[in-house]
Amino acid sequence: MKVDIFSDGASRGNPGPGGYGTLLRYIDRNGGVHEKELSAGYEKTTNNRMELMGAIAGLEALTKPCEVLLTSDSRYLIDAFNKGWVDAWKRKNWRKADGKPVLNRDLWQRLLQAMAPHHVTFHWVEGHAGHAENERCDSLATAAADNGPWLFDIQN
Repeated sequence: MKVDIFSDGASRGNPGPGGYGTLLRYIDRNGGVHEKELSAGYEKTTNNRMELMGAIAGLEALTKPCEVLLTSDSRYLIDAFNKGWVDAWKRKNWRKADGKPVLNRDLWQRLLQAMAPHHVTFHWVEGHAGHAENERCDSLATAAADNGPWLFDIQN
């Protein structure tokens, strides 16, 4: 089964109130399009944490192994996989090249766990450039950041 996941994150301040928006799309055998939107707001978080949460939420919503194309405007998220950063971090016990700890390790590990049953390909798109699904996810993320209700993030 092939699924497209589009995700975005937002925060009002860094840290500050934040949210993610995620759109899942599946096309069935008869050509029927099925979509599901997910979003949540957090009381105090960062933009990067919300970018990761958008991807995590989408993957955790899948109920069986899928071939996933995950699209985001976050270089932080996309480059971590497409440039092999995550593999290097794991080899170095979650340390960056400069020896400092990787930020958001809890969410990177949760994301890896959510990815495990799936074959995931990561695709970057420019943000705020008219990409319909990215714009929708941005709207979901900013609405969640602005309106709550807000969940607790470990950044509090």
